[in-house]
Amino acid sequence: MKYLRRTLIGLLCFYILLVAFLYVSQEKMLFLPDRLPEDFQYRFSTEFDELFLQAEEGAVINALHFKTENPKGILVYYHGNAGDLSRWGRVMQDYIAYGYDVMVYDYRSYGKSTGSIDETDFYLDAQKIYNEAKKHFPEDQITVYGRSLGTTFATFVASRNHPKQLILEAPFYSIKDVAQRRFPIVPVGSLLSFYMPTYAFMEQMGCPVTIFHGTEDPIVPISSGERLFEKIPNELGSFYRLPEVGHMRVRKHPRYQELMKTLLP
Repeated sequence: MKYLRRTLIGLLCFYILLVAFLYVSQEKMLFLPDRLPEDFQYRFSTEFDELFLQAEEGAVINALHFKTENPKGILVYYHGNAGDLSRWGRVMQDYIAYGYDVMVYDYRSYGKSTGSIDETDFYLDAQKIYNEAKKHFPEDQITVYGRSLGTTFATFVASRNHPKQLILEAPFYSIKDVAQRRFPIVPVGSLLSFYMPTYAFMEQMGCPVTIFHGTEDPIVPISSGERLFEKIPNELGSFYRLPEVGHMRVRKHPRYQELMKTLLP
């Protein structure tokens, strides 16, 4: 009996420590920013303009506008939770090859962007980038693209504007949904300071939506993406399951590349 009591007390202490750790560490688990010095010089093979946009709370958002000759339109890209524009700028070369301009930016506290991490400000920044794209292209020539963390900001923007289409790579239903699947014994709903309810934005969608998700994604389970897909109204959505693909290799899959040629003709 004494051994059982000690075991139960030990398990309870472990559980309390786990809950406390998740609460304190959630921001560091969700956001993995890399900082860049203010005088960092980007170098890419494609012509680009570097932008510094004034945002809420005095923050400055650093963005890149990659340009191609005789562009068919522009792709506005909302990136994942790690890295900075020195990395994501290289990724953008894949999309420039389709004959489109590309605009991508670093979230506040990432790269050369300033400001503190704040969910409400993230949405305002996302709209600001879209507004910048509208200065150069009409909305029917704007494709909104989100990857992983960026899918919630991309969905938010697409639901409140009138872009040509929305493309999502490894999206999630909500942060709570992903966290609950990873920590099923923890009441994450009462611990989270970030919500990112992608599903709520999706319910208001008015443009075509295409979702790509790897079946072996260990970060954002495909079941979360499938649940989000069910929220797309009026049969506007298409969902493509990429077999044997994890979280990082979606854009390298032949099926993805084939379909992107039809989405960005």
